[in-house]
This record gives sequence, C-alpha cells and structure tokens, in this order.
Amino acid sequence: MNGKMHSETGTFSSDGMRAEILNPFVHKLELENTYEKIRTAIFTVILLPFRVVVILYLIVTAWFLACIGLYGLSEADLRKEPMKGWRSKLRFSILSLMRLVVVVAGFHRVRVIGRHHVPASPRDAPVVVMAPHSSFFDAIAIVCLGAPSVVAKADTARIPLIGQLINYTQPVYVWRDDPNSRQNTIKEIIERATSKEDWPQILIFPEGTCTNRSCLITFKPGGFYPGVPVQPVTIRYPNARDTVTWTWEGPGALKLLWLTLTQVHSSCEIEFLPVYYPSEEERRDPKLYARNVRDVMAKALGVPVLDYTYDDCRMIARAKQLGIPSAPAIREVSELRAQLGLERSNLEMHLVAQGLAGKSRWLTRDEFAQRLGVPPNVHLHRLYDIFQQSSNGLVYFPDYLLAAAFLSLQHAPATQLLAKAFKLYDSSGTGRVSMANFEELASRCLGLPQEEAHHVFRQCDLDDKRYVTYDEFIDFAEKKTEFSFLFASDSHHKPKTQ
Repeated sequence: MNGKMHSETGTFSSDGMRAEILNPFVHKLELENTYEKIRTAIFTVILLPFRVVVILYLIVTAWFLACIGLYGLSEADLRKEPMKGWRSKLRFSILSLMRLVVVVAGFHRVRVIGRHHVPASPRDAPVVVMAPHSSFFDAIAIVCLGAPSVVAKADTARIPLIGQLINYTQPVYVWRDDPNSRQNTIKEIIERATSKEDWPQILIFPEGTCTNRSCLITFKPGGFYPGVPVQPVTIRYPNARDTVTWTWEGPGALKLLWLTLTQVHSSCEIEFLPVYYPSEEERRDPKLYARNVRDVMAKALGVPVLDYTYDDCRMIARAKQLGIPSAPAIREVSELRAQLGLERSNLEMHLVAQGLAGKSRWLTRDEFAQRLGVPPNVHLHRLYDIFQQSSNGLVYFPDYLLAAAFLSLQHAPATQLLAKAFKLYDSSGTGRVSMANFEELASRCLGLPQEEAHHVFRQCDLDDKRYVTYDEFIDFAEKKTEFSFLFASDSHHKPKTQ
C-alpha cells in the first residue's frame, strides 16, 4: 500500500486509499450472524467468569506486590533515580504475574516476527517507539518488552489497581491540562535518555491517541527531542474479528473486554525493527526525525501515513457531539477546503452572513462548484461526495455551510455557531425559524434528536407564534443547565441557569 505523497497535508496519490482511511478514529464491531451470537453467549457463561476471576486474582496479587515495592517512595523519588536492590528484583515477580494475565486473557502466544526480532538494550536504544496505538490491549506489548518506563497521561495513575502497576515502571506522566506539561515531559525524557544511571528504556506511543490501525497518524516529536537512537516496534492483531480496537467512535472498553475474553484465543504480533540512528539534521529537527521514523514503521506495516493528530480527534468528537453534518469526515473537509483555497477566501462565511432565503438549497455538483467559486477538480468532487445525500444524489447546501462555519469558528463561543445556524436554516429570511427549521438546526448544531428539539421549540414558543428567534432561544437556553455548554467559553454571557 505505497501511495503516499510527501507533503505537509498528508494527501495521497490514490483516491481509493484515501477513502479507505477516511477516518482513522472510527471502528465498527457487531456480532454479524446467529452463529457468532450463540457462540459468544455460550462462552460468556462458561469461559468469561473463569477468566475474569483468575485475571482479577493475578492483578490484585501484582498490585499488592507493587504497593510493597512502592512503599516509602514519593513521586519525586520515582523520578530521581531508577529502582535498585530488592525493589528492582520485585519488578520481575510483578512482570511474571502480568505475563500470566496475558495468557489467561486468551493471548496464549504473542508472536515476535521479522528478521530483526531482537530488542535492543537501553544503552543502544534508550527510547522504544511503538505504533500503531489502537487499544488498551497494547499493554501486552509493554509486558513482553519487560515493562519499560511508559509515557502516559497522568490520569492513568488513578486507574484502580492498574495505576500502581504503571507507577512501578517509573513512568513519565503527561499532564495535558498543564500548559508547561509538554516542556516538562520533553525535559524528563532527555534527562533519562542521556543519563548514565541504569534506567529502563522509555516506551512511547508517539501517535498520542488510539486509531483503527488503517494508517499511522502524526507522530508527536516529544520522544525524539533527545536525539538519541530509538528502536521502532510495530504491533498487530491478526484476528478474524477485531475485538481490541478502541477508538473515539466505536465500541466502549467494557464491550471490547467482553468480546475479547469470550474468544477462545486471540493473536498479537510484535516486530522489532532495527535501531534507528538519527542524522545530524534529524537531531536538530525532532519533527523531521519523527516523520522519518514513522515512514520506516509505515513501510514495515504496509500502511499509509496521514497527518491527523490528537487535536483532530477532539475536533471530530466535538463535531459529532453537536451533530455537525458529516462530522466523522470533518478533518478531511478541513483539508479539502484548504486545498481549494476556501479557508483563505472566507467566501463561505460571507454566504452564511447573506443567508439562503430565496436561493436553491439542494445543489448539483456543478451548482456546488459555482456557489463556492472554484473550478471542478478532484478536491471539489471529493468534498461534494462527502456531503452528497444518498436519497437524491444532491448536496443540501446549509449542511455544508454549517460544517464550514464550525471549522471557521472552532475557537469562538458556541453561541456564534448557533447564530450562523439560525441564519442558514431560516427558510423565510425573516429571522423567525419555524418548528421544522428549528428541528433541522437543533439536530445539526445542538445534537438534539427530533423529538427533543420539538419539545424545546414548544417551550420557547409559549405564545404559540409558530416561530422562534435566535434571541428568544438564547433567553430560554440561559435558564437551562442542559444548554450551559453554549456559554462555557463566552465571557459576554452570564447564564441564568435554574
């Protein structure tokens, strides 16, 4: 699957490849037939309870040993120097118990593949870079690597039982809410990677979030700032049914645990690639270093790369929460708009300000291109396809303009986006939105189902005028806690919630 173009936007030479990985943050998993449902039900009764009991026993035992080993050590002590003496030896007992957990969970054999299946020593490669990151089951690889120090979110330390086990690896925690977290994390990685102390290797999942393994997204440069050699390690789950992938849009953790633990056995493959020694240019440019290591790992995996980030995850999740049209593809919409020059021209926001009263709302491909003032090309066609309705093959232009407004107003108060929605879905052009129009905008900008939107409209329209204005809705929303998110970042509004 080698269709990658080297560019800042991360586009591809093959439209087919691009469509395949439209959204790396989506994973669909359902029991497709009666046989699978019956088999899962049977193993839920006869296999799941046994595995859960044994796994809990092993984890609690490992947690108890970790508590003993960590007794008397503060967070500062764990960061100051590597464990020594009896605490270090206890690490191997904990690791043995966690290896048993992996076996009991159904991963009877974790296969190491490739010609270079040799883990490098901490001296040869102080940092291990693992990808793709797709699941909490990736902890299997951590166990197989001998429990290196992980770089993880600080919230991980608060997970019951597991938090203490992670603490025993002397991790480097990332505090995402701390504005100085990035600099502190980089500083700690550099200190450990260049230290003469016998620190464990540092394990980094440079993607920073979970994907569906269809591609490698942008590698964060933090682990590459030290400029030391790294060992790339890839991880795969070659199973008939993917019950491990945990993404922003897809099955929750409990469902994945249930379906995985009711499999007779599951497979995991780990490949150690040769140690990557950075050039002088890569040492000076951590982002270049990260991109080049990603290219090596993508080639080994046989997947393309895509310049998506953790921030894109949050943007997609926000768009989905609000009900923005074509929310799963919103990152690609942003990229296509940039390629068409629409972000710079600000034409879409001008069209929103004008409103669509008296203008056609359902557009053909040629009409869509004409409205946006761009010539028909591959990017315009792709943008049209994203918003095209299967029922009639046309694009509903208010939906597209709302998505464009969402992207343009990402850092603005949500009330501004709502004001644009009232403008777009006002078919009369009078500022008075009918019930049908309100149901449209509420489903696309407030994330409300039709029945709930209908109920909200009735509450706003107490005088039975059969319309509601933007100001009337805001007056109503200020008094309702369920709409407090509209004013969360708006300093001009002081909600009067009740």
